[in-house]
Amino acid sequence: MAQIIYVIKLTRPLNTITAGIATVISSSILSGLNDLTTVVTLALTVMAYTAGANSLNDAVDFLTDLVNRPDRVIPMGLISQNSAIFVSFIFFLFGTISALTLNDEAVFIGVIIAMPLMVVYNIYLKGKPLVGNIVVSIVIGLSFLFCGAAHQNYGPMWLPAMLSFGLTFLRELVKDVADLKGDLSMGLATFPILLGIYKSRQLIVFLCFLVSLLSLWPLYNSTYGIWYGIIVFIGVEVPIVMVVILFLKNPGISSGKKSSKILKFSSLMGLIAIYAGSQL
Repeated sequence: MAQIIYVIKLTRPLNTITAGIATVISSSILSGLNDLTTVVTLALTVMAYTAGANSLNDAVDFLTDLVNRPDRVIPMGLISQNSAIFVSFIFFLFGTISALTLNDEAVFIGVIIAMPLMVVYNIYLKGKPLVGNIVVSIVIGLSFLFCGAAHQNYGPMWLPAMLSFGLTFLRELVKDVADLKGDLSMGLATFPILLGIYKSRQLIVFLCFLVSLLSLWPLYNSTYGIWYGIIVFIGVEVPIVMVVILFLKNPGISSGKKSSKILKFSSLMGLIAIYAGSQL
């Protein structure tokens, strides 16, 4: 029983469940909830891939996590690195089998593009400056297009995909600042390590400005209604201002950790805003 709990922790259940909820909300935006088989298949596939990616990430990063995330199951000695890799393989296999029951376009996005990118990122690209950040952001954005492909309706998913890409890219860069100590000890070459904290601050503030404008654009061009504006202001715009203030006052590891948590909240609120704006 204890091992099952450790495996669940390895997958980062909150992130995994949130990914599943995102597919259900996306299906609702596309008026696809009546196709229950597709909705469930999408949720299971995305959750399995998310769990697999998180498990593989922890297996690859176990040395840096000794410094950055000592409370995770591998640094604590609760699960071995090899066991985490095996768990990752099982989840990726389950997600692929699930995805193969969808239409060809969804299979192409999920199995041919997104899943390999998750593996390549964790093994080869994580320590590459900006490249790894961009790849993760693309994968998160692709989850919306994956849902659109499964329901054969891409149109409404492009905007959520772009917003998700922007917020994820910003959060990934912030996380690099938060993980600076451990990444430096492992000789990684993330953006903050190569160009320093102050250059990272400049880029983070600039990205905050761009993401803020992008988040307001659907309100400006009337793509979404007033509820989108209200929720996105509270859940995205205000948190982004908080991130800017944190980095202007203290552009260091502590600000990176706080900002990462703030932006995780914003990602969820952004999705809720899109749902509310498209439905109400």
